[in-house]
Amino acid sequence: MAKPVAAGSPAAPEKKGKKKTFKKKERKHVSHGIAHIQASFNNTIVTIADQAGNVLSWKSSGSLGFRGSRKGTPFAAQQAASNAAVMARDHGVRSVEVRVSGPGSGRESAIRALAASGIEVRNIKDATPIPHNGCRPPKRRRV
Repeated sequence: MAKPVAAGSPAAPEKKGKKKTFKKKERKHVSHGIAHIQASFNNTIVTIADQAGNVLSWKSSGSLGFRGSRKGTPFAAQQAASNAAVMARDHGVRSVEVRVSGPGSGRESAIRALAASGIEVRNIKDATPIPHNGCRPPKRRRV
């Protein structure tokens, strides 16, 4: 049987141990970065990295709450780019080199949003992979 607790004493003894310490999020000081914009038909992902390729910030249309076919729209790409730019500016990014890949409709609006958010766009490179000989064609149709 459990012993009855006295009226003056607390129900559980207070713990006297180490307090939890949380590591503060590291802020890098990078002045020039690379912005990778991956624009597919269904989504747009904007990633801003430093020159070595370490990611500073990223956003996608899906992570902002856009669902379904709205993720592939130019407006969703614009929102993703501006949010990623705000996060990158906290790391000290002032200018970026933009690399765009994919056939999506959010390509142009994402670049415009980066420029409008106060980050200087130095140059734009299309990094869309292009097949040189392509896949093997399907076999000849017999009727």
